[in-house]
Amino acid sequence: MIRKLRRKLVFLHRRMREVWLIAKGVVSTRHPVQVHIIPMRRCNLACTYCNEFDDFSEPVPLEEMYRRIDRLASFGTTLIVISGGEPLLHPQLDEIIGRIRRRGMLAALITNGYLLIQERIERLNRAGLDHLQISIDNVQPDEVSKKSLKVLDQKLKLLAEHAEFHVNINSVLGSGVKNPEDALAVARRAHELGLTSTVGIIHDGHGQLKPLAERERQIFEEIMGMRKRSYSRLNHFQWDIAHARAHNWRCRAGARYLYICENGLVHYCSQQRGVPGTPLAQYTMEDIRREFYTPKACAPYCTISCVQQTAMMDNWRAPQTLKPISAAPPSQQVNSDPLVQLTATRRE
Repeated sequence: MIRKLRRKLVFLHRRMREVWLIAKGVVSTRHPVQVHIIPMRRCNLACTYCNEFDDFSEPVPLEEMYRRIDRLASFGTTLIVISGGEPLLHPQLDEIIGRIRRRGMLAALITNGYLLIQERIERLNRAGLDHLQISIDNVQPDEVSKKSLKVLDQKLKLLAEHAEFHVNINSVLGSGVKNPEDALAVARRAHELGLTSTVGIIHDGHGQLKPLAERERQIFEEIMGMRKRSYSRLNHFQWDIAHARAHNWRCRAGARYLYICENGLVHYCSQQRGVPGTPLAQYTMEDIRREFYTPKACAPYCTISCVQQTAMMDNWRAPQTLKPISAAPPSQQVNSDPLVQLTATRRE
């Protein structure tokens, strides 16, 4: 009874802060809404599709993370998502989450879930984590991904029982997925445990959008129809993606959405690293305003949900009329082809 009451109170407090986030974003365009920050590039897994990890990097020092969080707070940022690599490998992750919360921002975490045990979940509760997401790629582990329901089901049970923060489980559909029925199995299991679910649509290995097959579309529609416990209903763009249609929207990356790599550089997103590639310490409100009005060439076929959803509060206003800045050399970017965004879709 006490745990249920506490969960209810935490939920209500979080929801009030989320409403404030949306209201602030609608009223003012002069601040970042969502920022992804990387405190740890190293990962304990090696999924073959992923370009967002290595097996050797050291954690970003805590004091440097504090400086970056404080800088983002000075911009008026409302939500910071901690990602990686595998952020649970950072030895001072709880302190990072605590700093985000003390600076008045929502704190979220994207993890592969492998390191979650009851004690670790309770520490995340105490740190003040607001949201956690795990992407599960299949039911049985294979040579592409070990992030399977078979391996992670016990972790999901622990989260359902002990987490005071919101937990979302993401599954994937599209080219490269061996068994599309797995996405439905993952979503159903999440709902059985009282967790929310989302589904991502991925490109093929050449970075090109391809329409979902008939059965994949049926599964996609069924998962999207699980509205009662849907983590986000701001997913209209996925219907265009499912049919390989260009999506008409105004990407606000570099302004309303920022991606801060482990080196402290500001990028449009995880798949456009190198643009603009400016140190966060040197990033200014002038940069934010410029990027708000600057169109992005990769936008029509973007599958990165967090960027799409962040932009929705601004799609109705402020046409983008500025000339895009020069991109970094291809050797400094993750992908020179703006269509190649496979990993971000999987991770989200």
